[in-house]
Amino acid sequence: MHKKLYIQSYCHIKNNQLWLNGKLVFEGDQDNNLKDFLKSSYRDQKLHYPKFFKMDNLSKLSILAADLILSEIDLNKFDHNVALIFSNKASSLDTDRKHQKSIDDADHYFPSPAVFVYTLPNIGIGEISIKHKLKSENGFFIFDEYNAKFHHNYERLLIKNNKSNAVLAGWVNVDEEVYDAFVYLISENGNLEHTEQNLIKLYKE
Repeated sequence: MHKKLYIQSYCHIKNNQLWLNGKLVFEGDQDNNLKDFLKSSYRDQKLHYPKFFKMDNLSKLSILAADLILSEIDLNKFDHNVALIFSNKASSLDTDRKHQKSIDDADHYFPSPAVFVYTLPNIGIGEISIKHKLKSENGFFIFDEYNAKFHHNYERLLIKNNKSNAVLAGWVNVDEEVYDAFVYLISENGNLEHTEQNLIKLYKE
């Protein structure tokens, strides 16, 4: 018997605003840059994760989006077996530029290990796994735009094949001051059916 899957919860982060399940939960100063917006969001949401301030902006955005959803969820119901399937367009380019800048100047050659560690886009989902003690598959994929068909198929197969009990997934992209996040939880709980069409509809909200 096939499991029927639902979009249990979802969030958007864009335009210096945090949205959870279609409701505005925090609005930062519209004059703030991304770094300041993420810092003010962290404090408003009371994340309590000191490593946050050492992360690159992509990892901060990923952690913030994950927390918006997972702070409302009892992960014990999923035995912490929640897969993480994220994607974006820019990969880790935002951090790659900073790393490249640190090695371009031969007279001041000093590549920072603290920057270099974030030159992979999947570091953020690793931080989510650590913070929430998740134990399941994870992957980070690069597309020109949010690929609802890919996400729907992958998320469905992970649960139907008993690879995970739920999936936290979506789009988290940062390119300098241009950013947006659409992250959601797929499980057997909820009211909105997990379909490609519903994912597209929610992404465009």
